[in-house]
Amino acid sequence: MRESGIAARMGLSLTVGTERWPIAGSFTISRGAKTEAEVVVAEVSDGVHVGRGECVPYARYGETAMGVSAAVEAMRVRLASGLTRQQLQDAMAAGAARNALDCALWDFEAKASNNPVHVLAGLPEPRPLVTAYTISLGTPETMGEAARKAAARKLLKVKLGGEGDPERVRAVRAAAPNSELIVDANEAWRPDNLAVNLAACAAAGVTLVEQPLPAGNDAALASLARPIPVCADESVHDRASLASLSGKYDAVNIKLDKTGGLTEALAMAAEAERFGFAIMAGCMVATSLSMAPAILVAQRARVVDLDGPLLLARDREHGLRYEGSLVYPAASVLWG
Repeated sequence: MRESGIAARMGLSLTVGTERWPIAGSFTISRGAKTEAEVVVAEVSDGVHVGRGECVPYARYGETAMGVSAAVEAMRVRLASGLTRQQLQDAMAAGAARNALDCALWDFEAKASNNPVHVLAGLPEPRPLVTAYTISLGTPETMGEAARKAAARKLLKVKLGGEGDPERVRAVRAAAPNSELIVDANEAWRPDNLAVNLAACAAAGVTLVEQPLPAGNDAALASLARPIPVCADESVHDRASLASLSGKYDAVNIKLDKTGGLTEALAMAAEAERFGFAIMAGCMVATSLSMAPAILVAQRARVVDLDGPLLLARDREHGLRYEGSLVYPAASVLWG
């Protein structure tokens, strides 16, 4: 990956805004339900070229739209003085705010140099990928009905919530017998029901379980024979968190809102592979502007979960192309 000198040679102006995008119905996980996606968008410009990045503030990590916007705004003077993308990594902590700016700077560098981001990053041209489609948490009956409607999709991600999860998994499998299933407990299981829930998932042919136990209370994973691979999500953020996961997890979910942008996400993917972890590329519920840079990380992932725009009532203009189970790389007019 090479560092562009474009941003270093000139100061950039900054625009920050919060947007709300209605969700089609509601999106429910173990921590609650929501009916809209709130995102923060950062734009940087030299007066000719504009780069954009989108992030999702996440309350689970103590983030709010107001706080994230303020953190981005705090970089205004430094951007005007020529702050580069690499300098940004030290200037801001990992998290949603840095993600918006990091991706905006990548987009700006691509527009200003007339080179796509994958070329700037030294990566192969991205290809279409099979993405998961999420089945929201509900009763076994409602989840089974949602799975039936999505049964033609190759990969389904099933949100679980604790009590009754074996019944939920069985209902989804019965409704979508030919789909690959992954499940996400969002920290809702306990050490005393971990083995039973994992066994139920294995019996249903689930191929990956995401974050079964609460982050910080996942030691039981190290002493349990795991019948299927277990993936860290809330327990992993950036490269600094990888070492503590060895022996407990088989895979890590890389999300740009956790890593603080594409720059760290690409470095983290390489480091995770050196640790022997499989890679999952994930997302928050957001528009295609959030998904576009994540597609570059997803090129090396075993599991891709970039269905955020499919869960919205509408996407932004020039959004990603979703065709069947495939998601296609972004057109440059959107990002990169």
